[in-house]
Order: sequence, then C-alpha cells, then structure tokens
Amino acid sequence: MNELTAINGDGLAIRHSFGGAVGDWAARARRAAVMLDARWRTLATEPEEGAATAEYAVVLVAATGFAAILVALLKSDTIKTLLTNIVKKALSVA
Repeated sequence: MNELTAINGDGLAIRHSFGGAVGDWAARARRAAVMLDARWRTLATEPEEGAATAEYAVVLVAATGFAAILVALLKSDTIKTLLTNIVKKALSVA
C-alpha cells in the first residue's frame, strides 16, 4: 500500500492511501489530485505575497526622487544663505 502526505493551508498533514488493485493510473490520478489540492491551498492562503515587494519598490523610487529634489534645493545659493544666517543668528544670541 502506498501513502501520500499533503500539507493543507492550515499546516496540517493529510494522508491518502492508494491500493494497487484499482490500477496504477488511478493511484497517479489521486496523487495528482492531492498535490494539486495542496498547491491550491498554499496559493489561496497567501494570494498577495508579491504585492508587498512591489509597494516597497514604489516607495523607494518616491523616496529617491524626494531626496534628489531636497539635495538640489540645499545646493542652491539662496538656501545656503538662509541656513547660514539662521545658524549665525542662533550662535550670536547665546
């Protein structure tokens, strides 16, 4: 007697026994059905697994664009002068 163990979506093992009297094709069909069922349950439990990775990629691209704009602003002479005056004023008060 052959046995096949599949793991369902809850993480529990399901054992199926196959007898040799029915025929090899029936055993292979049952084995395929059990494996397909296990695969389907696995896919059904985590349908959006790759979505988080795509969302992180979008956030990283947005953050990189924001950083590029911030660097460009901080390199401008107007912002440098403004920040320098703020620091000088803060140091002269103390």
